[in-house]
Amino acid sequence: MIRTFYGLGTLDTASAFFAALIIGFFFGLALERAGFGSSRRLAGIFYFRDMAVLKVMFAALLTAMLGLSLCIESGMIDPAAELYYMKTYYGAYKIAGLIFGIGFVMGGWCPGTAAVGLASGKKDALVFLIGAGLGSILFNELFPVIKPLYTWGQSTQENFGQPGLAFVYNSLGMSRSVFALFFTLIAVGCFWGAEYIERVKAESGLYFKTPFLKAFSLIFIVFSASMLLFSGQEMRASDSREMTRISETSLLAAVASAEDHVEPEDLASELYNKNPNIVVADIRPAQEYAAFHIRGAVNVQLPDLPAFVEQHKNKDRIVLYSNGMTHPAQARDSLFRMGYRNVYLLTDGLTGFIGRCLKPVSLRSEHISPETASQIAAWRDYFYAPEKDIPEITTEAVTTTSVLPGLVDTAWLAENLGRAGLKIIDPRDQPEYNRSHIPGSLAVSCESFRGLVGGVPSVLLPAEILAQKFSLMGIEPADTAVLLYSGDKVRDAALIGMAFERLGHRKFAILDGGFDKWAAEGKPLSTDLPPAYRSDYPVRSDADHFTADYRQVLLHVKNKSALIIDVRPSEYYTGEKSDEARAGHIPGAVNRPFKDDLLKSDKYSGLKSETDLEAAYSALIPSKDTRVIVHCRTGHQASQTFFVLKHLLGYTDVLWYDASWTEWAARKELPVETGSGK
Repeated sequence: MIRTFYGLGTLDTASAFFAALIIGFFFGLALERAGFGSSRRLAGIFYFRDMAVLKVMFAALLTAMLGLSLCIESGMIDPAAELYYMKTYYGAYKIAGLIFGIGFVMGGWCPGTAAVGLASGKKDALVFLIGAGLGSILFNELFPVIKPLYTWGQSTQENFGQPGLAFVYNSLGMSRSVFALFFTLIAVGCFWGAEYIERVKAESGLYFKTPFLKAFSLIFIVFSASMLLFSGQEMRASDSREMTRISETSLLAAVASAEDHVEPEDLASELYNKNPNIVVADIRPAQEYAAFHIRGAVNVQLPDLPAFVEQHKNKDRIVLYSNGMTHPAQARDSLFRMGYRNVYLLTDGLTGFIGRCLKPVSLRSEHISPETASQIAAWRDYFYAPEKDIPEITTEAVTTTSVLPGLVDTAWLAENLGRAGLKIIDPRDQPEYNRSHIPGSLAVSCESFRGLVGGVPSVLLPAEILAQKFSLMGIEPADTAVLLYSGDKVRDAALIGMAFERLGHRKFAILDGGFDKWAAEGKPLSTDLPPAYRSDYPVRSDADHFTADYRQVLLHVKNKSALIIDVRPSEYYTGEKSDEARAGHIPGAVNRPFKDDLLKSDKYSGLKSETDLEAAYSALIPSKDTRVIVHCRTGHQASQTFFVLKHLLGYTDVLWYDASWTEWAARKELPVETGSGK
């Protein structure tokens, strides 16, 4: 049996990428050899002058179909487990095909052939590809508006439990092998017809009635017909029965091993601990849901379940419940047949959940241990409390904000509090965090992201270690992270931001005014310790283009090719004070203390307005594309300046000398200046 990349779950691996690259290369080469590097020839099909597009595409379809059928009929590939079947939305396909066809006839290119044309040096292909890219961006921006059109039309797998093509030939009463022969005959007819049209319209059609075309057609027909006898029997069972049998067997196995349900106590514990990887769907009528529902559950009507489950297919568990178990069980089995393996039902439904988890201890006849009684009391307080009192992890996405990385205000954070995909990181001292913190925030010291690297203390850790830390915090690449600070320590949030920078994670922001502003405005606070479910954050070693080492800095000093900004207090810059191996500063560096960027109010501190910061730095830095290197003593203070320049003011070429003065002063071979530097 052949295990496909899909069946192995390895589509995102290097080997899969390499295989796709090789296949794509030879496919492009075949298109080029077929003349698909010419838009004039491609457009010829619309004028019946050149039918190469039809002939090549039919030949490719036949080759792929017959090769795959051979693998399936011979038992080398299990179609139920090794193949991915895309859903078919015929209405959307018709509209998309019309738009695609208009673009093809106007430009003479489709995206794939345009890439072939570009490889051949065709300028109009480049224009077409640029237009396709801009169109993709426009589609992305307009997606909320056109989403109903995107999924318009019947989805055969969703409504009939079968892949689109299987539904077609089963509806015709054919097996896969018979349909392959039928389709081959149609294709052969198209080959002959295309050659005839070319001979009549363009006086070409070189292969019409030639021995080559006859042999070519015969080979395809014989090969497709031979699969009727390949297995030694007249015909295999239809795909519908085969897929149904496999699905039903898997379903019964899941039921037998109790993999189809979740116990009420387990669900209560998961929801109480705010596990973001579990989604609960209440499938009762809306009025019953409004009267009472399990905290955090989303009301979904039965016809809407497939779309809802598809939206959350990456969650660990989707739990369905009603008052009892009949409808959830039927819905769960139906979704299982559609291929969704993360759907469960709640044992005994809502009635069982209330009786087993929320019934007062005083009304129970069985003996209850003190630990269980305490747990029940906590569940009752949680699930019966008004929902507005406790922020929930909901299925709503975090709302968009200004360009990230950047600043967000407390109103935005309050609006998004509890939404899935939001991570709040609080670097304050732990006693302060323990006394009160923003609900759901994680207590993580900014110093935990630094350590000894290459003999230099207190530098940002390598990407591999940072990815492990992010995994322990439950951070996913798609999450939006909000970084807090207290007092005037914007630099604490900025230093954590450098960890996100090193991993290429762009969706992070610093809370303007920090925790102090949030508390001063009377917004929600908590003393609960939120769970952090481990993720698997990927390592990116190619994202750090902003960290400079001493060699780079020295080169810029010698060439005077960068503006070096020393953000330490002025007395350390001049050398009047020192707590390092040598006093002074890097030759040619200018001084702009990091505290000059801060604005302090009576209740909280934050960064000055962008207008004030822009005025200060424009007087210091010649232009927005000037190369700038920022440093301090250990990189901590300089991370704040990096954030201001790069993400608030839009300077495009900012480097961060992480090891900073600690390393520079200790290396005796590096030059040092003292005094004001003027």
